[in-house]
Amino acid sequence: MPELVLETNGRTWTLDPSRSYTLGRDPQGDVVFDDARVSWRHATVSFNGRSWVIEDHGSTNGTFVQGQRIHQLELGPGTALHLGNATDGPQVSLSGTAAVAQPQQPYAAQGAGPGWAGQQAPPQQTPQQPPAQQGWQQPQQGAPHIPQQQGLGGAAGAPPVYGDRSPTTFHQFSLGRVMRIGRALENDLVVSDLQVSRNHAEFHATPDGRFEIRDLGSHNGTYVNGQPIAKGGSQLLGPTDIVGVGHSTFRIVGDRLEEFVDTGEVSFSARHLTVTVDGGKQILKDVSFGVPEKSLIAVIGPSGSGKSTLLKALTGYRPANQGEVLYDNRDLYKQFAELRQRIGLVPQDDILHKELTVKKALKYAAKLRFPADTTGAEREARIDEVLRELKLDIHKDKKVTSLSGGQRKRVSVALELLTKPSLIFLDEPTSGLDPGMDRDVMQLLRGLADDGRTVLVVTHSVAELALCDKLLVMAPGGAVAYFGPPEEALNFFGYDSWADVFSAFENYRDYDWAGRWKGSQHYQMYAADIDAVAPQAVQMPPMQAIRPPKPQGWGSQLWTLIRRYVSVIASDKGFMALSVALPAVLGAVSLLIDPDKGLLPNGANAQGRIVPNGTATTVLLILAVGACFAGAANSVRELIKERVIYERERATGLSRSAYLMSKVIVLGAITMIQGALIGAIGFVTRELPEEGLVLGGAVLVELSLPIMMLGFASMMFGLVISALVKTAEKTMPLLVMFAVAQLPFTGCLLILNGAIGVNQLSYLFPSRWAVAAAGATLDFNKIFPDQDDPSNTDPLWEHTVGAWGLNMAALLALAVICGIFVARFLRRHEPEVMRK
Repeated sequence: MPELVLETNGRTWTLDPSRSYTLGRDPQGDVVFDDARVSWRHATVSFNGRSWVIEDHGSTNGTFVQGQRIHQLELGPGTALHLGNATDGPQVSLSGTAAVAQPQQPYAAQGAGPGWAGQQAPPQQTPQQPPAQQGWQQPQQGAPHIPQQQGLGGAAGAPPVYGDRSPTTFHQFSLGRVMRIGRALENDLVVSDLQVSRNHAEFHATPDGRFEIRDLGSHNGTYVNGQPIAKGGSQLLGPTDIVGVGHSTFRIVGDRLEEFVDTGEVSFSARHLTVTVDGGKQILKDVSFGVPEKSLIAVIGPSGSGKSTLLKALTGYRPANQGEVLYDNRDLYKQFAELRQRIGLVPQDDILHKELTVKKALKYAAKLRFPADTTGAEREARIDEVLRELKLDIHKDKKVTSLSGGQRKRVSVALELLTKPSLIFLDEPTSGLDPGMDRDVMQLLRGLADDGRTVLVVTHSVAELALCDKLLVMAPGGAVAYFGPPEEALNFFGYDSWADVFSAFENYRDYDWAGRWKGSQHYQMYAADIDAVAPQAVQMPPMQAIRPPKPQGWGSQLWTLIRRYVSVIASDKGFMALSVALPAVLGAVSLLIDPDKGLLPNGANAQGRIVPNGTATTVLLILAVGACFAGAANSVRELIKERVIYERERATGLSRSAYLMSKVIVLGAITMIQGALIGAIGFVTRELPEEGLVLGGAVLVELSLPIMMLGFASMMFGLVISALVKTAEKTMPLLVMFAVAQLPFTGCLLILNGAIGVNQLSYLFPSRWAVAAAGATLDFNKIFPDQDDPSNTDPLWEHTVGAWGLNMAALLALAVICGIFVARFLRRHEPEVMRK
């Protein structure tokens, strides 16, 4: 069998044909590369019985030979490979001369860590078990699972400092040279990260020997010490300043630029988190814990223990009043604008549109989250990679609604993994799942942690806690009752089951569970180092300064949102059928009222008084109420059913106004078409005036326009209801109430002009203005005069162009006012740290 010698980073190894070798960032692989452009398990080199072969495992940035991307290739002496980039990616050279003996020590490319997986790793030390304390049982023997690298919150050593991590790569500055950073290959410093724009930023050397960073109009922003600089702006850099670009950070040391790539292996800690609500009540009390990188942490506790509040505090959705959250020793609250790109959050409800297929849902999410200059091929490649990682590729063409509960949760996780977050938070991911799916989801999370991420899951399920590295138990009132290995928790509490522990929490709500925890040896082992830091109040920078840039421009977001919304509606066959049937039925109801009778005055009686045409007012009343109901019904559920999706996408840079405008445009178009159908059915068979006020002979169109505008204004009222309510069940009673309330204020049942108070109140109802606009065209002051006082004519019914225009303008004004209210109500469902 031919020998093959692999050389990289100046060192060589003779490969054994009897086994295969894995190349990638995985520390457990055979040849490890600490370069963000290299995938976790990038490629494999093996002997197939005839020749040596390299096989790329669908890596994100590819494997290249002579500038060409390859997937599988026979190798021979003289072959040179580049991983992650065709020009400056880590190089692997192959030859047939085994001149150098195989090293006995593990190898890590570019200072990465362990190399040959076949070598024996040093045994991990089992932490000393705490002695039994009064009222407690002795913890069970056996070593708890300990992550390979001890970080924050562990018993070994002090927390690492972010700036003290070894740089991933170094870049040398030349005097007076400009160093451009971006995703495109023509940049001086290529960052293969889809969060980075093609031409993102530049480092400039100033005449006085200092350096500045200039943003080149990037989509996701350039950050200095966690704060975004102005788009297209610049900022001078000091010796301690850190520049953030996507998942990479840079620090200037002398004439050298040090690059740190966030590959996911980050530590995370919370220190003295306290949340106080109105009235001074504390719902989270002095919560501190720390976890090392590549860990899975479960948070459990009874209802009212502050789990949801803790999750919001840890993610920045609702910052704590006191304390700090540290992402690799960086303050999350103060640097939220930058670090939010590295945090994934999977809420309890699915954060995707169930009517779409899996791949289409991810496609629209990628379009919204990645920079505008990302190509379709780049987005497709990342989506396919995530689908393969989560074993969803066989389900990619299925509708989300057809998947099982566990599969839907995987899709929600896949959506978050698109941007390669280092921290992933999940809120009750196993809620409603059977035990088998519960286990599958927890095993998925275990795998995510093992692949180089920190995962924190809030859960009620205790069946699979053994898969976790650490367990955080919250006591009633929002205090920590335990933090440490899950296998020691029951012994710590002195009970045989978690049901007994939760019963104790309920039966002894006033007991000082936090004090019991802090007096234990478990506390000294697993939390004392973190808790020793003095608590401090959160000093937030100006709110405008931490508003993150948007990855897409406003127009691009609007177009993507419109296309996604149209796809969702088109996929919902029931909604499409109802959208056609509802206006047809409502319009047809009006035909039951004297179908052959026109909408003109009946003339004068013997006393010279105009005889009212009751048919005209009745028909218009039915059409107006029908248009109100149809318009509001279209929109009354649209915001409440997408609330969780909006909250998450807003945190990732979604424009509130673009989101609202997409709803207005799509629903407005549907509602206007419905209004035209209602008006056409109601008016087309009846005798109408020969001439209109505005459109001349097109009287049918002129009468239908107020019905269409009424539907549009009612649709906006429906959005107000949808943004205001807390649950979808409350929308239907409010919809019926809204439609019924239009009846007395149309002016068709009673004379409103001159009715002090009632007439002024009617101005708030869109049906008043729509009926008045149609009434102006039909000359309602003649068709429906005040029999008690013929001189009492309604100015809104005047048969003039001015009256018609005023009524239509009022309908538009009501719609705009509703839009303003909707935007204000939507603001309440955004991360607090982002609000103006």
